[in-house]
Amino acid sequence: MASARTPSYEPPSPNGSLVLLRHGQTQWSLDGRHTGRTDLPLLPQGEEDARALAPRLAGHRFGLVLVSPLQRAQRTAELAGLVPDAVDPDLLEWDYGGYEGRTTHDIREELGYMWTVFSDGVVPGADSPGETVEEVAARASRVLRRIGPVLQDQDVALVGHGHALRVLTAVFLREAPRFGANLLLDAGSVCVLRYEREQPCIHEWNVPATRGDVSTPAAG
Repeated sequence: MASARTPSYEPPSPNGSLVLLRHGQTQWSLDGRHTGRTDLPLLPQGEEDARALAPRLAGHRFGLVLVSPLQRAQRTAELAGLVPDAVDPDLLEWDYGGYEGRTTHDIREELGYMWTVFSDGVVPGADSPGETVEEVAARASRVLRRIGPVLQDQDVALVGHGHALRVLTAVFLREAPRFGANLLLDAGSVCVLRYEREQPCIHEWNVPATRGDVSTPAAG
């Protein structure tokens, strides 16, 4: 005789999608330079890519739109047709400290080993001590807590920066922050995260504004 099963309670899975937009191309992102808090404008190509994001967002009805304070993110949101509800400093890019404006190649030449920001971190700069990956993850966690109630039944858009959004995605997926090193994110691209039976998942990743073979550096 089969034993009766006691019904178990399953909390409702959030129905909303989390849409991430990395800002369009700047001169430093084109050059592969780490662009943390330096407030650079978009290049003409970056503005073109930001405009091209609009059709990709047309199917979403956003209950909340948050944007980084930096002009490259705010201009991307504007050109993509988004109206931010708030500017969120927790969406700022990783503070690279003394590695601000430098390329990975130059840093490796100086250090003499295969440095990465995810595995080795940054050195203090003249104006800032920089951030650890755990500190970036703490900011990401605050963003995710903030948007959690909205995601229950509405979509949310976050407009920000490459490394910070990669760390945020790792936190969303309940992975260690350094898992973000495995997630390439090009300038002017869009990603969609959502839940499947309470499990956080990647629905779309690194979708370019316009299809093509050109890949941009991941820093900044």
